[in-house]
Amino acid sequence: MGKTVVIALGGNAILRHGQTGTAEEQAENVRTACRQIARVVERGHRVVVTHGNGPQVGNILIQNEAARDRVPAMPLDVCGAQSQGQIGYLLQRELGVALQAHGVPRPVVTVVTQVVVDPHDPAFRNPTKPVGPFYAEHEARALMQAKGWVMREDAGRGWRRVVPSPAPRRVVELDAIRALVGLGVVVIAAGGGGVPVAEGPDGLRGVEAVIDKDLTAQRLATELGADLLAILTDVPRVYLRYGTAEQQPLDRVTASELEAYLREGHFADGSMRAKVEGAIAFVRAGGERAVVAALDEALAGVEGYSGTQVIPDAAAAQVPEGMWQAYVEIGDSNRSSTSSPRAESGNRPGR
Repeated sequence: MGKTVVIALGGNAILRHGQTGTAEEQAENVRTACRQIARVVERGHRVVVTHGNGPQVGNILIQNEAARDRVPAMPLDVCGAQSQGQIGYLLQRELGVALQAHGVPRPVVTVVTQVVVDPHDPAFRNPTKPVGPFYAEHEARALMQAKGWVMREDAGRGWRRVVPSPAPRRVVELDAIRALVGLGVVVIAAGGGGVPVAEGPDGLRGVEAVIDKDLTAQRLATELGADLLAILTDVPRVYLRYGTAEQQPLDRVTASELEAYLREGHFADGSMRAKVEGAIAFVRAGGERAVVAALDEALAGVEGYSGTQVIPDAAAAQVPEGMWQAYVEIGDSNRSSTSSPRAESGNRPGR
């Protein structure tokens, strides 16, 4: 029996640098990503896909602004939900085609996903995430006065709205996602980090914020009881001193080792930091492995041959030098002999 794998797609899977974001460009990029995901499903793994939405929700906000005199503008949480449907549709369509081509037809379903945040999260006191269009200074100051937005100058390009980026606390649609996975459905969920919501006396309410997609992918993988979290991006692995003459790739690393590198400042905000934090949190919560790998090496990363493989501290002592692949394969064999995968039970020893 295969593993339950949460695959977190990076932004390059949907929109690449230099592209304008036409439907045709995005569909072609998604098509390429879906061929990689189909190879993972073909090997018998149960798959949940998450994805980014930064450029898409940004474009929706620009459309809001351009049409503000014609139709009512939607708040940020509604725009995030809209982008989940847009990107989910493209992934759903192209993944269905790819699965059919690989001889493993499966139903594919997109779940518009809400993620609970704490309204007292410190992020609400220090908004940092830029969203939406650029404004001239006088426009930005007028918006701050009229709407109470926090606006900041962005690298000399103009002023932009900044919003909080709180930590994800709970995936609202978890039970539905787990049920679908148990039925053999490939699920697309928690796009763009999920729609942020807060709990109140009258139920859930939308929040004007953006949750980091990689941290939500970790939260979803942990709550789902997944075996593996695969964070796919545009670099082949995690590097120390990235972009310098002394850059050093990390092939296999324990959670504690990776945390030490994180404290040393090797991973930049807005780039690799959240991916590293998500990988550490996942294995520390009981996950078997996390991997950060290139999109075009998705299957190799899932099966332990590529990328940066992040393992629990206790597992390191079980893997003699030169025996990593045997460890992965033996683990797969042991898991296939169990009667009930964690994806179905949602439980982990010591959880």
